[in-house]
Amino acid sequence: MAALSDFDGAVKQHHAALGEILRGNPEGFKAMYSRGDDATLANPFGPPARGWAQISDTLDRAAANYTSGEVLSCESVAKVVTPALAYTVELERMSAQLAGLKEARAVSLRCTTVFRPEDGEWRIVHRHADPITSARPKESVLEQ
Repeated sequence: MAALSDFDGAVKQHHAALGEILRGNPEGFKAMYSRGDDATLANPFGPPARGWAQISDTLDRAAANYTSGEVLSCESVAKVVTPALAYTVELERMSAQLAGLKEARAVSLRCTTVFRPEDGEWRIVHRHADPITSARPKESVLEQ
């Protein structure tokens, strides 16, 4: 089982993987993700993915949306660590160039990432990221 003291290292690795995906490389996230059938990914580019095959494809598609970028900050909102499960809630702020655009733009995401120990390492078992980083009107939940 992953030592609780290793969790901060896993979070740093997660932030490094974020920097890599902004440069079109999904391999950092792929290396950290659980291969369990119950693993999930809900990113801003599409519906939730479940299981390794869907997650791998979703990470490839997400990475293809970026040509260059950098992580500016990861503001911690919450972090909880137990022997069986851990999670972070963060506001990720980045500068990223989307494929087809000429210049980098600001990107901010609200992210929840859930980790669990597998084979002595913390693995991502769920990640949800969306662009809601400020208050919105009640009508924002209505389908367009």
